[in-house]
Amino acid sequence: MSETAPLPSRKARWTAHLLGLLACANLLFSAGIKQVQPAGIPEHFAHLGWAMASVPALGFLEFACTILYLIPRTAVLGAILLTAYLGGAAAAHVRIGETGVALYPAILGLALWAALYLRHPRLRGLIPLHG
Repeated sequence: MSETAPLPSRKARWTAHLLGLLACANLLFSAGIKQVQPAGIPEHFAHLGWAMASVPALGFLEFACTILYLIPRTAVLGAILLTAYLGGAAAAHVRIGETGVALYPAILGLALWAALYLRHPRLRGLIPLHG
């Protein structure tokens, strides 16, 4: 690992911001839905095996972790916490046999980490993806 990794290109920075913002917009929308609970949400969470009393707390957790991700100084911590959160979401779907749906939170997690990887030279230094 080199002492200083090269700064990301302009294209890499734009791609990183686009990936991160799209993933965060999705997570913030999901957190909001958990608070508002429009029609269909109780049935969805009952299908997943969640008690509706816990849904607002899940939404708050999702919101808080996403805010941590959006703050540059805490972005890596936010990504770690969101990875755990999204892993739980994927596991909930796998548990009831919805393996295809479980790919969605996994893809969101990958997008979050890809965005960090593209814009942070130190992270690229820690996780070299070349031979």
